[in-house]
Amino acid sequence: MTQPTDPSDRTAAFAANLRLLCERRGSISQICRKVGINRQQFNKYLSGRHMPSSGNIRIIANYFGLSPEVLFAEHDHFRALVDGNFFDVLDHLRRAPQVVRFLDTVAVSGKTDIGDYVGCYDRYQYSSIYSRKILRSAFCIFQNGDFLNHYYIERFPSYDDPSRTEYIFKYHGFTFPVDDRVFSIDFETVQRNEFTFGIYSSVQRNSKRFMFGIVSGVAATMFRQPFSTRAVLHYRRPGLLSRAELQATTTLDMNDPSIPREAREYLGESPDMIKPA
Repeated sequence: MTQPTDPSDRTAAFAANLRLLCERRGSISQICRKVGINRQQFNKYLSGRHMPSSGNIRIIANYFGLSPEVLFAEHDHFRALVDGNFFDVLDHLRRAPQVVRFLDTVAVSGKTDIGDYVGCYDRYQYSSIYSRKILRSAFCIFQNGDFLNHYYIERFPSYDDPSRTEYIFKYHGFTFPVDDRVFSIDFETVQRNEFTFGIYSSVQRNSKRFMFGIVSGVAATMFRQPFSTRAVLHYRRPGLLSRAELQATTTLDMNDPSIPREAREYLGESPDMIKPA
């Protein structure tokens, strides 16, 4: 997901994203009352005739539970996040008393700059579905208020026709840097039946940035066994995921040359997938 750089394109993206959020949140009059912005002025934001001040952008972002940068994402990808019920689900989770206590504890315990982790990554791991294949997914960490959220997309080609996509899975969740480790917890938002947990350690190799770790997942169906495996996050650039990165998600042969050498070495020569007997 990318953010436009041209001022007119940024204004248009902001307006389209704001209209989409308003469609799902209720009447515009009610939104204006809650954010304290004049309805006539708010209509100019919705139509793209005027860009809000930085202060009003923060007010609008806080109302919808987002960071200001997310509001400027390309509209097609922004819609994909909203249509996946990502924002609403995370908003409800963040307000749950148990989650609030947990997040407060993490915020106090963390000693790292969360800005060091935001951006786009290629994620590599052995597939729990396609035997002896390495799954490359598109992974993004972004700041949402005082916390980090992430989302990633997995795509699996058809066995019979590799040019056709057989499965698409979308995960959304929280990222917690604590001391020298990064913890993640997320849920799958297409079938809505799987939780995944991860723990990573950040490593700098020459000019490349990696996070090496372990991920575990469990689904509410006997057709998909719980699993645990090694995983690698390879940092690519700042910002949100682009269409090109989403299209590059697939399963790869173990020795595919596009896989970074560091990732292949960490994953090993044979799948180390741990599953129940």
